[in-house]
Amino acid sequence: MQWTDEGVILGTRRHGENSVIAEVMTRGHGRHLGLVRSGRSRAMQPVLQPGNLVELTWRARLEEHLGDYKIEPLRSRAAGLMESAVSVYGVQALAALLRLLPERDPHIHLYETLNVILDNFDTPVDACELYVRFEVAMLNDLGFGLDLARCAATGTKADLIYVSPKTGRAVSRVAGEPYADKMLKLPAFLSPEHNKAATGETIADAFAMTGYFLERHVYEPRGLKMADARAGLRDAAIKVLMAAKVQD
Repeated sequence: MQWTDEGVILGTRRHGENSVIAEVMTRGHGRHLGLVRSGRSRAMQPVLQPGNLVELTWRARLEEHLGDYKIEPLRSRAAGLMESAVSVYGVQALAALLRLLPERDPHIHLYETLNVILDNFDTPVDACELYVRFEVAMLNDLGFGLDLARCAATGTKADLIYVSPKTGRAVSRVAGEPYADKMLKLPAFLSPEHNKAATGETIADAFAMTGYFLERHVYEPRGLKMADARAGLRDAAIKVLMAAKVQD
C-alpha cells in the first residue's frame, strides 16, 4: 500500500541506531506514525522538527502496519518557533491535543487550523485566540461540543457572558446573574455578539473554560493529565500581553 500527503511534524522517537518513528498530523490521513530510515542523520534531523510542514509518502505491505515514510520538506518553521516561549509551549500543547484523536482518523479542518496557528505564533494574541478556538473544535470532534451561539435559558444571542459548566451552553447576563458564582466566564472574543481582541484577562477566562470541559470529558475519563505546555502557553501569552499594556 502507498499514499502521498502533506503533514505537520508533531514529534519523533528514536528507533534503533539511525532511524526514528515520526508522528505527523497529515491532511488526509489524520495523525499518522511511520518509520523514517536514517531519520537521525544530519540531513533529516532539521526536517523532522515539530511544526515543520512536509510532503510524505507512506508505504507498507498491509494497511495496519507501521510502514515507512519518505519525507521531503515543504516549509521549515521550527527555527522561528523556537524564538519565543509562546510558540515553544504552543507547539507542544497543540501536539498533546492532537494525540487525543484516534490515530489515522482524518480531521481536515483541524489540520488546516493547525497550520494557521503555527503561522501566527509571532503574534501572541492571535495565536492564543486561535488556540482556544482549536480546543473548542477538538471538543466538538471528540463529541463534547459547546454551544456558545445563544442563551440556554432564553434563546437570546445578546449579552452572552457565561457558560454553564453542566451543559456547555452559553448563558446571558440576566439569566446567569443569580448563579454567577457557579458559572464559567465566556470571553468576549468567543461571543458571537462581539469582535474584541483578547486581553490577558479574557485569555485566562478562555483557558479556564475550555480546560474545564477538557478535564471533565476527556482527560479525567481516560486517566490522563493535561499537558504542562498548555499552562506554559497561557502564562507566556498573558505575560506578553501585560508587558505590552504597561508600555502603552
